[in-house]
Amino acid sequence: MRATGPENSSGAAGTLDAPAIRMSGIEKSFDGVAVLRGVDFEVARGEVHALAGGNGAGKSTLMKILQGVYTRDAGTIEIDGRPVEIRSIQDARAAGIGMVFQEFSLVPSLTVAQNIFLGAEPLGRGRLVDDRAAVRQASVVFEEMGVQVDPRAVVGNLSTAYWQLTEIAKALARDAKVLVMDEPTASLARHESEALFELIGRLTAHGLAIVYISHRMEEVYRIADRITVLRDGNRLLTRPLTGITPAQIVEGIVGRTLGNEMAYRRREGAGPGEVLLEARSLNAPPKVRDVSFTLRAGEVIGLAGLMGSGRTELARALFGIDKVTSGSVSVRGRTVDLSSPAKAIEAGLALIPEDRREQGLVLEHSVADNLLLPLLGEVGRGPLLDGRRGRELAGDLIRRFAVKVAHPNRPVRLLSGGNQQKVVLAKWMGTDPDVLILDEPTAGVDIGTKSEIVEMIRGLAADGKGVIVISSEYPELLAVSDRVLIVRDGTVVAEHPRDAIADEEFLELAVQGVTR
Repeated sequence: MRATGPENSSGAAGTLDAPAIRMSGIEKSFDGVAVLRGVDFEVARGEVHALAGGNGAGKSTLMKILQGVYTRDAGTIEIDGRPVEIRSIQDARAAGIGMVFQEFSLVPSLTVAQNIFLGAEPLGRGRLVDDRAAVRQASVVFEEMGVQVDPRAVVGNLSTAYWQLTEIAKALARDAKVLVMDEPTASLARHESEALFELIGRLTAHGLAIVYISHRMEEVYRIADRITVLRDGNRLLTRPLTGITPAQIVEGIVGRTLGNEMAYRRREGAGPGEVLLEARSLNAPPKVRDVSFTLRAGEVIGLAGLMGSGRTELARALFGIDKVTSGSVSVRGRTVDLSSPAKAIEAGLALIPEDRREQGLVLEHSVADNLLLPLLGEVGRGPLLDGRRGRELAGDLIRRFAVKVAHPNRPVRLLSGGNQQKVVLAKWMGTDPDVLILDEPTAGVDIGTKSEIVEMIRGLAADGKGVIVISSEYPELLAVSDRVLIVRDGTVVAEHPRDAIADEEFLELAVQGVTR
């Protein structure tokens, strides 16, 4: 672990008198519901300060106030000891604050370099935008990050991992004094995360202050100096990482002591039943090549592989998003047409996508509207919708999946990341699918919600569903999977029963293609 910073939230950073950020008595409410209640928070120069809390605790709201996305209802903000008014993103940038949001803010039709310098483009002769200069400058940023990304590539053609890297580069290119990172490794492969950690060390060595929001405890202990935990809109504690245990942090986040929720448990009973889904020599160019596997009723299959291995593309092909050029898929022994998502739903499949905000939700619509989108056939009454039936269905799903929302008509964009994920899960489970495909279901959610999602997956299998889980989070993958398929270069190269996987290291070596 790195050398620790100041021991309490009122101390100074080294020989400097003022912290890089001081937020005092911050309050914020939405629709009359208090999200932040008099929160104090500060970060020293050259410090990595972890910010933790359950979904809905208020951490993202606190940081969006610092970034100018939201305006505070009460409280004060100081940068380098000077009071500042941050009422817009422009105000925050002028104060030297940069943020890498958990939800992306990129323009898919633009190149990587154009996204990085959007609004601050380098100018050439005649004050025209100099795209070549932007490419050169973006290349320097990526070189410092220790990652390889083509600045000329169109963002919409890249995977989620590269979107995240572009977001990080975009913030670093603005010469920020304070950098807020909200789950920056959620979509990164392990070697990419390592490069990010090394970069963070170099940045803090030069005095940059970093706020690091993450639910991954090993990351927090590796790079952070102090941690602040929020619960229900209040600051619960601020301590050096040397003075608190992971168990104490988790208990602070969830308000209770977690037991062995993330350990694999063999389900009692008859075990896997009939073959629910069978893929035979499935091809969906350019990523999916000659994939064959079976999934039984009451079984959870995990798909493990590096970013770009073809895991997500396999899920998209099974759900009718990407075109299958050859091979076949059968459900309950009957060959099915998966030429569109509508056909896949009709065949009894459902997909929880990798990017819940872009692919799983209509952000400006209400929670209820999002929940009912796949169920319009059930709430229709002629050409109209049965409002009463819709309210009953939405209310039942909110209760079943413990979605924390003040009112079903509240816009889903205002929910925390974990509760948004629950809405995506709930809306598809409302269709009662036979086969559920989950792509990175625990990405960007707190440990309490992770344990809830793990229990949901176990419950679905116990009810006879077939579940396919794609995850870069090996603890979660090993907690739920009865078998793990290793995906590499678009095909399944190995299959391991859960009993044959000793630990995460075994799985990592299998994914990398290394035998021990």
